[in-house]
Formats: sequence, structure tokens, C-alpha cells
Amino acid sequence: MLPRFASFAAPLLAAGLALTGPAAFAQATPTPAAPACAGAGAEASLPPELAAWSARAPLAAATSTAGLSKAALVPGQAYAAALSPTPDVAYPSSPEKAGDVASWGGLFYLRVETAGVYAVALGSAAWIDVLKDGAALRSVGHGHGPACSSVRKIVSFDLTPGDHVVQISGAGDAALTILVARKS
Repeated sequence: MLPRFASFAAPLLAAGLALTGPAAFAQATPTPAAPACAGAGAEASLPPELAAWSARAPLAAATSTAGLSKAALVPGQAYAAALSPTPDVAYPSSPEKAGDVASWGGLFYLRVETAGVYAVALGSAAWIDVLKDGAALRSVGHGHGPACSSVRKIVSFDLTPGDHVVQISGAGDAALTILVARKS
């Protein structure tokens, strides 16, 4: 009886393998891995407005409007900014997301010569407010930085010529990379 069963089962087994073989093979085939980021080399592929991201100048954020002249951002220049504990910062306008007492923040002065959309790029999570004449401006765009870069967040604002205050609040660390650039 066993030989008769074996002769009957062999064609069924072969048919079953023919039907399930490709599916089983497809599951065994590894999926392509996401492209590996090449560390600092990935920064080379940043868009032109963020090209200076890797050339950071040191800059201490102001803790009040009285210190803004020493905390000036120049569009197109990246900064390795030093922030202060949130309780030490006297924001000229209440930040939309102030953070808690364990967070970090600071103020920066920004002089805009040419009207346009400006991107404020950060290397870590924090809240960005841009003020003109003491009033907070609405952002016109926001998103993440380019893949494989150390740009964490980009928020865009439509700015007119004149003096602005960039408020950073709710940062998780005292060190922050920041760059403001006019979008092309």
C-alpha cells in the first residue's frame, strides 16, 4: 500500500512545490537595503542654500534682546550655536512651544536685505519663532532635512527687509547647528 500512496503523492507533491515554489523563493530573497549614509560625505549632496552647513562658526545665543548684537546670524552661514537653559532666556514674545525648564533656548538677530522666502535649518529638534517688530511671523513651509544629512528640521518664512529676531525654544541640548538661507 505504501508504494501505491507514494506514486500518488509524488505528483501532488511536485504540483504543490511548483505552485508554492516561487512564493517561497520570493520570501527567501532579501529585499534591497536602504542606501547607507556616508557620514560627512552625505553633507556634500545638500542643496545650494545649505552648502555651508558643514562650515560652522561658533556663536552664543543671546538670553535677552540686549545681547542680540552679539548673536547675529548671517544668511548663508552655518553656526555651532550655544544655547542657554530655558529659564535664563527672556523671550521678547512668548514662544509658541516654550519647552520645559529642562530645555534650552536662545535668541538671534537676523538682518534681511532682500525680501524672499528664507529657510531656517536646525541640526536637532527645537521650536523656531521668527519675529518682526515684536510680532511672530507664520511659517510658509516646514519639513525634514535631506536624507542622510545632519539637517534635522527646516522651517521657511516669507521675510521682508529689516531686522528680525529668531527665537529658539524647547531644544533638548545646549548645542545647536543653525543656518538661515534665502531659498532660490
